[in-house]
Amino acid sequence: MLAAWGRFVYARRVPVLVVCALFLGAALWVFSRGGTLTTGTVEGIEAQDAAELVDSALGKRAGPSFVAIFHSPTLTTEDPDFFEKMGNALSPLDDDPAVASVLSPVEAPPQIGDALISRDKHRAIAIVVFHGTLNEAANAYPAVREKIHPKDLDLECTGTLIYYHDVDTTLKHDLLIAEVVSLPLALFVLLFVFRSAVAALLPVGVGALSVMGGLALVMVLSHYMEMAKYTLNVGSLIGLGVAIDYSLFFVSRFRQELKRLGDVEGALVRTMETSGRAVLFSGLAVCIGLLGLLFFPRSYLAAMGIGGVAVVTLAIFFALTFLPALLGVLGARIDAWALPFKKPKDDEDQTLWRRLAPWVMERPVRVLVPTLAIVLALGTPFLHLQLTAQTEAILPKSTEARAGYDVLHDEFPAQALTRIQVIVTFPSEELTTTRVKAVRDLRDKLAAIPDVMQVESVFDFDPTLPAEEVIKLVALPADLRPIDVATAMEFTTGHGSTILTIITPIGRSTERAHQMVRDLRKDRVVADGSIIVGGRPAMDIDFTEFMVGHTPAAIAFVVSLTYVILFFLLGSVFLPLKAVLMNFLSIAGSFGALVFIFQDGHLASLLRFEPGPIEPTLPPLLFCVVFGLSMDYEVLLLSRMHEEYKLHHDNRRAVTEGLAQSGRLITSAAAIMVAVFAAFALATIVVVKAMGVGMTVAVALDATLVRLLIVPSTMRLFGDVNWWAPKFMHKILERTALH
Repeated sequence: MLAAWGRFVYARRVPVLVVCALFLGAALWVFSRGGTLTTGTVEGIEAQDAAELVDSALGKRAGPSFVAIFHSPTLTTEDPDFFEKMGNALSPLDDDPAVASVLSPVEAPPQIGDALISRDKHRAIAIVVFHGTLNEAANAYPAVREKIHPKDLDLECTGTLIYYHDVDTTLKHDLLIAEVVSLPLALFVLLFVFRSAVAALLPVGVGALSVMGGLALVMVLSHYMEMAKYTLNVGSLIGLGVAIDYSLFFVSRFRQELKRLGDVEGALVRTMETSGRAVLFSGLAVCIGLLGLLFFPRSYLAAMGIGGVAVVTLAIFFALTFLPALLGVLGARIDAWALPFKKPKDDEDQTLWRRLAPWVMERPVRVLVPTLAIVLALGTPFLHLQLTAQTEAILPKSTEARAGYDVLHDEFPAQALTRIQVIVTFPSEELTTTRVKAVRDLRDKLAAIPDVMQVESVFDFDPTLPAEEVIKLVALPADLRPIDVATAMEFTTGHGSTILTIITPIGRSTERAHQMVRDLRKDRVVADGSIIVGGRPAMDIDFTEFMVGHTPAAIAFVVSLTYVILFFLLGSVFLPLKAVLMNFLSIAGSFGALVFIFQDGHLASLLRFEPGPIEPTLPPLLFCVVFGLSMDYEVLLLSRMHEEYKLHHDNRRAVTEGLAQSGRLITSAAAIMVAVFAAFALATIVVVKAMGVGMTVAVALDATLVRLLIVPSTMRLFGDVNWWAPKFMHKILERTALH
């Protein structure tokens, strides 16, 4: 099948190249048009539902927002000029259609207004609330922020919207830096491998086509489904790596076959039958890993999986179309522009690997046990993994959102406290005396919880009144309520919901805060209503539980489908299982490094980040990506061994020849992957940096200790059992024409 495809592409090589050029131009045009990339959310969890309930209940008082911090080194908030200047700066927002409300100390109730003034009285904050969804508000934010020009006051902004804005801006910068660094590094490795400028440039062309095509498709899809901004970074990261890897496999085999056969078409057809087959199955394995992200529905991970599959699919397509067509045109000129240093002969090039395989197989146990122990030891830090959703702390201190975040927590003590929202919902909007009394009893119960400093509620309008009087006033019909009661209710009730806000000094990411949320959720009945619990501690719990809960199904899918693909490639029952186990070793080392570096803080000063708990999306995302990428080398190595075994039916010879023929390719491909992934470790966003480091460690381990030591030693121990499969399975393979 692939041989026929090779002949087809060779016969139409010029039209194929023209179509590829047109595709690249179209992709660049589509990408330049942009899309509607989102901030990345997870829907369907309780904390998210709670946030939506608050938005619905409070209307223009809730919704997506940012915090504007006004500062004067000379004026204090007790000077009338301070608030006059602050009001003048905010006045352009009064008629802005995107802005729902602006809350400042001037018009806020006393119990809220006091919290909007700093401890030194030289700062005050205004909360700007937007209409619409988070994504709509994020798009409107830059224009709104541009309208605020305080005179004689300094301004810093922070909060949800500017956080996402700065994440977006920083991600674009990180992506540019990573590509500027990774491409020259990858090209340098390719020049070292091929010793020819023409041969080295071919993989870069496939990478450009794959990445630009994939990112353009992401932009198109973003108009029809939610696509998180991270998709561009992850898509570039994966697409560039696999495209160059596949091209390396293909071009290397073509040069060998051209030297052996002396015929361009014959060499191309043979390359398509061998390396083309390996590229196809390797790409399928990577796609399967990325499809595991679809098991995280209604989250940005699912969309990221689709974007990743698009990039990898294009990498396979162009490696099997553009690349052979260009090789067909170039022919022997593939070695043009040779570099002026000695190119090793094939035998010299394979000497190290031809010696390594017998050395390993003569002492399989002595090689396997210590190597396995090293890899497992590298994974042990993962045993004390801590997961917490990230905040402004993931941003560099130079960004406005992070600088404002630090000021807010240093100068506004009330804003630095942890808030947990308890939302009571009733079947109707009427607040009867019975319902109000039940909410008051709940409020008193919450206030009695250890470590709770305060419970903000509808009952705060006059602390001097007896509880019975407060209940009567809140239960009055809307047209009979005193103004202070109506104002308090405007900030705490609406659409059948009443919001109680617990304030505690406990850190929002601590186990104590998480346990408080779990305890609150044990008893949900309030009169004829019920409660749901929200806030950042609740979001941490729900987000983490969502990721952990969906991970087993994703792992089962990826592992089982990868096993099937490898069975069709290798015709063995045992080898796919061993390949899967080898992948888990690489992933274990990667996860251990993730915790050791980013949670425990080792190398923090070198990599320039602040250590802390791991973002919950990282482990499943890293697993799905790395599992497929690790299969690159396994497919290349085992498919080459399989070729030899089919010829001679000698396991030791197959392992030796397979390692000799592919060992240098594996290390070269790994060097390219490491160059690409390590460039993303330069990112300033901690999540992207951690992704780059995790993938770098996984690939480095996979291509050295795992593939070159553990795989040959286990192949030696199991002998011909490696290649066994029942007869009925061989018949299935013969019918599929894939074996």
